[in-house]
Amino acid sequence: MSGFKSELCQTLWDRGFVHQASDAEALDALAATERLTGYIGFDCTAPSLHVGSLVQIMMLRWFQKTGHRPITLMGGGTTRVGDPSGKDESRKLLTYDEIDDNKASLLNVFARFLDYDSEPNAALMVDNAAWLGPLNYIDFLRDVGRHFSVNRMLSMDSVKLRLEREHELSFLEFNYMVLQAYDFVELHRREGCRVQMGGSDQWGNIVNGIDLGRRMGTPQLYAVTSPLITTSSGAKMGKTAQGAIWLNADQLSPYEYWQFWRNTEDADVERFLKLFTDLPLGEIARLAALQGNEINEAKKTLATEATALLHGREAADGAAETARRTFEEGVAGDALPTIEVGSAALDQGLPALALFVDAGLVKSKGEARRQIRGGGLRVNDKPIADESAMLSQTDLVDGSIKLSLGKKRHALVKPV
Repeated sequence: MSGFKSELCQTLWDRGFVHQASDAEALDALAATERLTGYIGFDCTAPSLHVGSLVQIMMLRWFQKTGHRPITLMGGGTTRVGDPSGKDESRKLLTYDEIDDNKASLLNVFARFLDYDSEPNAALMVDNAAWLGPLNYIDFLRDVGRHFSVNRMLSMDSVKLRLEREHELSFLEFNYMVLQAYDFVELHRREGCRVQMGGSDQWGNIVNGIDLGRRMGTPQLYAVTSPLITTSSGAKMGKTAQGAIWLNADQLSPYEYWQFWRNTEDADVERFLKLFTDLPLGEIARLAALQGNEINEAKKTLATEATALLHGREAADGAAETARRTFEEGVAGDALPTIEVGSAALDQGLPALALFVDAGLVKSKGEARRQIRGGGLRVNDKPIADESAMLSQTDLVDGSIKLSLGKKRHALVKPV
């Protein structure tokens, strides 16, 4: 679809955020004439989201930047149930205290991308525990549950795939889609919300909410889902050999986050600049047109702009400078991931293999040995040849020891 009337729809489609939308023409007409309220739900299953959730967060950001009001719906209630979408096993049930702790931690990330203070379209943070917690179950079944067909629920991919694979689906999880649909209706009642956004795996759940709204007398509600983001080589976004790319700085340093984006495949640079930065489309087109080694400048811009959104401009510029000094000058920058070791222990000598594992550069000593045999591990930019090598105070350079895996991953060891 092209020729949009609203800045919202033009932006979301032009930048590649849309996989499916319900009645895009009507949504566009509405967005062109009034300020919309839209939401995305996030369950509180961990203290940090990872980069796989970033598309949805950026959708909310552009929703607000184009003049509309975003809601981050925290699943304090639905986290107690567990979303079966895409899962083969039931999710571990968390205590209420664990859910609250996770929710508080997630707020720090959302506040980087959304403005919760400036009217007239300040973002809202809402918790569905506010209405799901006090529900009278019998009344809920009578008023809401009667609108759901079990036959249709069994045909939903989130349910069907589990059953086809003969994995157990608890009755508790089976209720998740009913609760998510009810969230949409309740947010309309409370906040006038007309749009629910989410990942493509949530399409069935969101459409259920639209249908429930129609049956319960709301105005027309709308759905917009984003595509599943994979790299050009087919890998799932945010999944690396080293593990998930977390958004919390205490789980992944700004430097490591910068490096993740710097290592983007050439074919993905333009798409990722559109999705994960605020850069104008004209500037993105200029960067995407760079050829040969110059594409690395586009990757550095992507890394710095994406890191600035999450960790702030100072941290992003610091990570970029650390990378420049590390790769161009061969020195260790202050922003490199650092592990601390006792001075006394370093006096006695510490196994190099164990330090590489502790620094997160390799997952095990076995992997470290394989890297050594392939010439992949370096200490202070010199290859390690001895699998039993010990590092000590004599290896300190300017107060630290630089560990490297290949040319792109580094960490420092500092005595305390």
